[in-house]
Amino acid sequence: MSIEPAPGPAGNLVVRPISVADHLAFVRAQRSVSFLQTPAWGRVKTEWRSESLGWFDGPRLVGAGLVLYRPVPRLDRFTLAYLPEGPVIDWSGELGGWLDPLAARLRSRGAFAIRLGPPVVTDTWTAAQVKEGLADSRVGRLTDLPGRRDPVGARVSSGLEATGWLPQSPRDGFGVGHPQFKYEVPLAGRTESELLGGMNQQWRRNIKKAARAGVQVSVGTSAEDLKAFHDLYVHTAGRDGFTPRPLPYFETMFAALGAEDPERITLYLAHHQGDLVAATVMVHVGAHAVYAYGASTTAKREVRGSNACQWAMIRDALAAGCDLYDLRGITPTLDADDPHVGLVRFKSGLGGRAVRYAGEWDLPLRPMVYRAFDLYMRRRGR
Repeated sequence: MSIEPAPGPAGNLVVRPISVADHLAFVRAQRSVSFLQTPAWGRVKTEWRSESLGWFDGPRLVGAGLVLYRPVPRLDRFTLAYLPEGPVIDWSGELGGWLDPLAARLRSRGAFAIRLGPPVVTDTWTAAQVKEGLADSRVGRLTDLPGRRDPVGARVSSGLEATGWLPQSPRDGFGVGHPQFKYEVPLAGRTESELLGGMNQQWRRNIKKAARAGVQVSVGTSAEDLKAFHDLYVHTAGRDGFTPRPLPYFETMFAALGAEDPERITLYLAHHQGDLVAATVMVHVGAHAVYAYGASTTAKREVRGSNACQWAMIRDALAAGCDLYDLRGITPTLDADDPHVGLVRFKSGLGGRAVRYAGEWDLPLRPMVYRAFDLYMRRRGR
């Protein structure tokens, strides 16, 4: 079997299971893949059963995907097949050639529906546009601004809709799935000085303030470091009003991703005079670096530990040859009265761009079971 460095053209493709080793080799041959599409992610999501599937053009492996399976409550013989931020295929090609054999394969294995998240951008807004929108009381959402429409992303969205796929991303950008709106900082071909120059004045000032205050950012390597991060993360969750994941989840995540690649996941700890003031987690696959988690103290916020952690991650991503620093989800709000607007302000200060992806889509394979599942999810608030 040969492995292409990038997905090939869709012909009479066959979808079948592949080994973890073949899946990982395919991932390593790509310039950019979501960490949610690595074999290790299946070992992190312990409540799901996982499988690696490959698309074959004759003997050539030209596409791959991590599929997570979850049974329907009270209908255990049926499963939802989920490919988060995937699969890794040629999304610029004819979609039916890629997705039809996937649907046939999954339906024959008892899936009542497929949920996937095409890793393609549909719209982009520059940091300058975001800044202007935040300053204009007449602008309530990113989508009110004249962003740049991506023809591939637009074609993917219209193609999915035309062939019976159902969009799942909520209007506010956050839901049970992965975020449709994100913030990103391009790194390719840029220097540290250029990245600093692209930030707003407040971000540059805060990075300098952290350095003057003596904030030290180090890489965590022990179980005690991970526990310290988690304690701070739980504190942050209580302050900011979200439900934290338990410590064993992070222990599994670091063990699984780190076993797949020692450089895959990194914990950053910012200390000031011996006190842990901020901590972050970065994951990177190929040329794609992701800010996955962050936490900070309520005390000593004036020493700007969070800014110091972000700058350390950006510098390391740049040094590793990454093309993109991905700050993950934002909501599309630009309304000053919306509590989510602070996240947009914080991330957009780094320069870069706000983006909208195609979002998550469902294909019902067994409509009656899918309707029962959808009703169940609505009743429990998804």
